Amino acid sequence: MTQPRPTETPEPGDAARAGQPRTIQPLELAERLRAGEAIQLVDVREDQELALARLPHAVVHLPLSRSTEWMASLAERLDPQRPVAVLCHAGVRSWQFGCWLIEQHGYPEVWNIQGGIDAWSRQVDPEVPRY
Repeated sequence: MTQPRPTETPEPGDAARAGQPRTIQPLELAERLRAGEAIQLVDVREDQELALARLPHAVVHLPLSRSTEWMASLAERLDPQRPVAVLCHAGVRSWQFGCWLIEQHGYPEVWNIQGGIDAWSRQVDPEVPRY
Protein backbone atom coordinates (compact mmCIF):
# COMPACT_ATOMS: atom_id res chain seq x y z
CA MET A 1 0.00 0.00 0.00
CA THR A 2 1.35 3.42 -0.88
CA GLN A 3 1.46 6.13 1.72
CA PRO A 4 -0.50 9.35 1.06
CA ARG A 5 1.50 12.34 -0.11
CA PRO A 6 1.35 15.44 2.11
CA THR A 7 -1.05 17.11 -0.33
CA GLU A 8 -3.42 14.15 -0.09
CA THR A 9 -5.50 14.51 3.03
CA PRO A 10 -7.28 11.24 3.68
CA GLU A 11 -10.47 11.16 5.63
CA PRO A 12 -9.91 10.58 9.36
CA GLY A 13 -9.45 6.88 9.98
CA ASP A 14 -8.61 5.95 6.34
CA ALA A 15 -5.06 4.93 7.18
CA ALA A 16 -6.22 3.21 10.36
CA ARG A 17 -8.63 1.07 8.37
CA ALA A 18 -5.60 -0.10 6.40
CA GLY A 19 -3.77 -0.89 9.68
CA GLN A 20 -1.10 1.72 9.07
CA PRO A 21 -0.51 5.24 10.32
CA ARG A 22 -0.81 8.15 7.92
CA THR A 23 2.50 9.77 7.03
CA ILE A 24 2.67 13.45 7.95
CA GLN A 25 5.47 15.79 6.94
CA PRO A 26 7.07 17.88 9.71
CA LEU A 27 6.01 21.16 8.06
CA GLU A 28 2.38 20.06 7.84
CA LEU A 29 2.41 19.02 11.51
CA ALA A 30 4.00 22.34 12.53
CA GLU A 31 1.27 24.24 10.67
CA ARG A 32 -1.45 22.18 12.34
CA LEU A 33 0.08 22.75 15.78
CA ARG A 34 0.37 26.50 15.13
CA ALA A 35 -3.31 26.49 14.11
CA GLY A 36 -4.16 25.04 17.52
CA GLU A 37 -5.27 21.55 16.45
CA ALA A 38 -5.60 19.21 19.44
CA ILE A 39 -2.92 16.76 18.30
CA GLN A 40 -1.30 14.45 20.82
CA LEU A 41 2.45 14.22 20.22
CA VAL A 42 4.08 10.95 21.26
CA ASP A 43 7.85 10.53 21.37
CA VAL A 44 8.98 6.89 21.47
CA ARG A 45 12.71 7.64 21.69
CA GLU A 46 14.84 6.72 24.67
CA ASP A 47 15.64 9.09 27.56
CA GLN A 48 19.15 9.81 26.31
CA GLU A 49 17.78 10.73 22.86
CA LEU A 50 15.20 13.03 24.43
CA ALA A 51 18.02 14.72 26.38
CA LEU A 52 19.81 15.45 23.08
CA ALA A 53 16.87 16.92 21.18
CA ARG A 54 13.20 17.53 21.87
CA LEU A 55 10.27 19.26 20.27
CA PRO A 56 9.23 22.64 21.70
CA HIS A 57 5.72 21.28 22.33
CA ALA A 58 4.05 19.17 25.00
CA VAL A 59 4.94 15.54 24.27
CA VAL A 60 3.86 12.24 25.79
CA HIS A 61 7.11 10.31 26.26
CA LEU A 62 6.63 6.55 25.77
CA PRO A 63 10.07 5.00 25.27
CA LEU A 64 9.64 1.67 23.53
CA SER A 65 12.26 -0.10 25.65
CA ARG A 66 10.21 0.65 28.78
CA SER A 67 6.79 -0.30 27.43
CA THR A 68 6.08 -2.50 30.45
CA GLU A 69 6.14 0.67 32.58
CA TRP A 70 3.50 2.57 30.59
CA MET A 71 1.48 -0.14 28.81
CA ALA A 72 -1.19 -0.46 31.51
CA SER A 73 -1.81 3.30 31.57
CA LEU A 74 -1.87 3.88 27.79
CA ALA A 75 -5.60 4.73 27.71
CA GLU A 76 -5.02 7.34 30.44
CA ARG A 77 -2.08 8.87 28.57
CA LEU A 78 -3.58 8.98 25.06
CA ASP A 79 -7.13 9.96 24.17
CA PRO A 80 -8.28 7.68 21.32
CA GLN A 81 -10.71 10.40 20.18
CA ARG A 82 -7.89 12.83 19.31
CA PRO A 83 -5.26 12.48 16.55
CA VAL A 84 -1.92 11.02 17.62
CA ALA A 85 1.34 12.06 15.90
CA VAL A 86 4.24 9.73 16.68
CA LEU A 87 7.90 10.72 16.61
CA CYS A 88 11.27 8.98 16.86
CA HIS A 89 14.69 9.84 15.43
CA ALA A 90 14.10 8.98 11.77
CA GLY A 91 10.55 7.58 11.54
CA VAL A 92 11.02 3.81 11.81
CA ARG A 93 10.23 3.14 15.47
CA SER A 94 7.37 5.64 15.35
CA TRP A 95 5.92 3.83 12.32
CA GLN A 96 6.02 0.53 14.23
CA PHE A 97 4.41 2.12 17.30
CA GLY A 98 1.73 3.73 15.11
CA CYS A 99 0.87 0.37 13.52
CA TRP A 100 0.64 -1.16 17.00
CA LEU A 101 -1.66 1.65 18.25
CA ILE A 102 -4.00 1.04 15.33
CA GLU A 103 -3.91 -2.77 15.22
CA GLN A 104 -3.85 -3.56 18.93
CA HIS A 105 -5.72 -0.62 20.45
CA GLY A 106 -7.96 0.65 17.66
CA TYR A 107 -6.79 4.25 17.57
CA PRO A 108 -8.50 5.67 14.48
CA GLU A 109 -6.22 8.61 13.63
CA VAL A 110 -2.49 7.96 13.97
CA TRP A 111 0.18 9.85 12.06
CA ASN A 112 3.85 8.97 11.67
CA ILE A 113 6.10 12.03 11.47
CA GLN A 114 8.16 11.30 8.38
CA GLY A 115 11.87 11.60 9.05
CA GLY A 116 11.35 12.01 12.80
CA ILE A 117 13.05 14.65 14.90
CA ASP A 118 15.90 14.78 12.42
CA ALA A 119 13.55 15.99 9.67
CA TRP A 120 11.85 18.39 12.13
CA SER A 121 15.24 19.96 12.82
CA ARG A 122 16.09 20.29 9.12
CA GLN A 123 12.66 21.43 7.89
CA VAL A 124 10.94 23.24 10.75
CA ASP A 125 13.23 24.31 13.59
CA PRO A 126 17.02 24.35 13.21
CA GLU A 127 17.25 25.18 16.92
CA VAL A 128 16.40 21.53 17.62
CA PRO A 129 19.81 19.83 17.67
CA ARG A 130 20.57 17.04 15.21
CA TYR A 131 22.30 13.87 16.37
